Amino acid sequence: MKISKIEHWIVDKWMIIRLTNENGVSGLGEGNFWSYGNVMTTILDQLNEDLSNPIYSPDYLFNQLYRKYSFRSPALTAVLSAIDMAIWDIRAKEVNLPLWDLLGGKVRTKIKAMLLLGGYGKLETKEDFVSQARKAFDDGYRAIKFTPFPKNWAKLSYGKLISECTDIVGSVREEVGMDMDLGIEIHRNMQPSESIVFAQNIEEFLPYFYEDPIAPDSVFSMKEIGESINIPLALGERNNTIWEFREYAMIPNVLFLRPDVGLAGGITNIKKIAAVAESFHQRIIPHNFLGPISNLITIHLAASLINWDVNEAILPGRPSRENIVTYNPTINDGYIEIPEHIGIGTELIDSELGKYPFNPGDGETEIRDDWSIALR
Repeated sequence: MKISKIEHWIVDKWMIIRLTNENGVSGLGEGNFWSYGNVMTTILDQLNEDLSNPIYSPDYLFNQLYRKYSFRSPALTAVLSAIDMAIWDIRAKEVNLPLWDLLGGKVRTKIKAMLLLGGYGKLETKEDFVSQARKAFDDGYRAIKFTPFPKNWAKLSYGKLISECTDIVGSVREEVGMDMDLGIEIHRNMQPSESIVFAQNIEEFLPYFYEDPIAPDSVFSMKEIGESINIPLALGERNNTIWEFREYAMIPNVLFLRPDVGLAGGITNIKKIAAVAESFHQRIIPHNFLGPISNLITIHLAASLINWDVNEAILPGRPSRENIVTYNPTINDGYIEIPEHIGIGTELIDSELGKYPFNPGDGETEIRDDWSIALR
């Protein structure tokens, strides 16, 4: 059986694809190369001929296309991730099963949601963080994630930066108590020495994890942090191969790996990464780029993989995600429902796709008073 038709669209920040086989069965996928959607479509167009070969096993295709040329990149693995998802969707439809069933069956009945703070309004002051954490708690969430930096963080002195960020975490913990898990993300706002001191300062508030304490430029630097702090590390949202995740899994104090299904090789490779994590007694908290297809795929993976932990979530009300598909999962009392539909459980509404054009966003451009770059 061959892939006979390849379609793609850039919707908001996501590349969404639909593959159709010779029997007319179609599947959906999504590539998440951050804000470079046009790069992904160029790569996909170049791969058209390769996708028409008679073998379209997900693992075979990934390896064939990943190794075809000597230069590799996250842009390529994002495209291969989308292809992988679409083929799994086709396979599940061919055997008339929900994707989670094809992947091995349920290991849980619902999935705990970790709400990304920011959906209730701006996060600029300590009071903003506290008030949004309280709203999340009152709405039934028992896990939240946030980057505890005030709006002017890039211009603060070292002492003020550490103390104000610490105060935000402590104030949120005081507001919501110990019944709420707090994921703390540094993103790329600190150097190793700053990140280590900050982690030591907030340890008393028992964060659930400490995510990306520095930019993922060096495994050796990340290892230094893991050896210096007691808060569990969560790493990997910008990594894209099982080999990179294997090296992260071997760093001291790593408890969570965070692959993005739209970047790190799709369903096939996320399952491999989860197996690597399980062998180190680690768990998976996937990065969620919040597109409608990858969001659903992570739910199917969570339903079927034993060492999955929580799924990131946002509040409803994002039209570019919700209006282009026939089904969006719901969250009740802080838990995400598992779809019972065949395949991944949704289809595109083609007439809506053109309403949300490519939107790469403004990026992040934190600059200090002397015009030096604050981002690490």
